[in-house]
Amino acid sequence: MNFFEGEIEISTGGELEVIDITHSVVDFVNKHKIKEGIVNLFLPGSTGALTTIEYEAGLIADFKEILKNLVPKEEKYSHNLAWQDGNAHSHLRASFLGSSLSIPIRKGTLALGTWQQIVFVELDVRPRKRRILVSVVGND
Repeated sequence: MNFFEGEIEISTGGELEVIDITHSVVDFVNKHKIKEGIVNLFLPGSTGALTTIEYEAGLIADFKEILKNLVPKEEKYSHNLAWQDGNAHSHLRASFLGSSLSIPIRKGTLALGTWQQIVFVELDVRPRKRRILVSVVGND
C-alpha cells in the first residue's frame, strides 16, 4: 500500500467562482501511478467548498442561482453583526457543500461518472489564494 500527499493551489476571482480541478487531481494520481485506491481532497478554510457537478455553463449558472436562493447574501446574519465582514452567507453556503471529497481509483482512473467533474467553489466575498490538500492511498 502506498501513500502520497500534496497540494493543488488555485487563485480565485471571488464569490461564486466555480473552478474545475479534475485535471489537477487526475495528474496527481497519474504522477504517483496508483491503479487501485482512493484520493481524498480537503480544503482548509470555511468559505470555500469541494463538490462534483457536470461542468457545463448552463448548469454552473443554475448552481450559482440555487446557492443565492438557498442562502441569500442580504439576510441579517449574527456573524456579520459580530465581525462586520459581510461573509456569513459564504460560511453558511460552504457548510452545506462541504470541505472534503473522496473519489475511488479503479484501474488507474478516477471512478467519476461520464459527466462528473471535481470542482472548487469559491464562496468568499473576495478573491483568494486557495490550497487543496490531496492524499492518495492505494496500490500501483
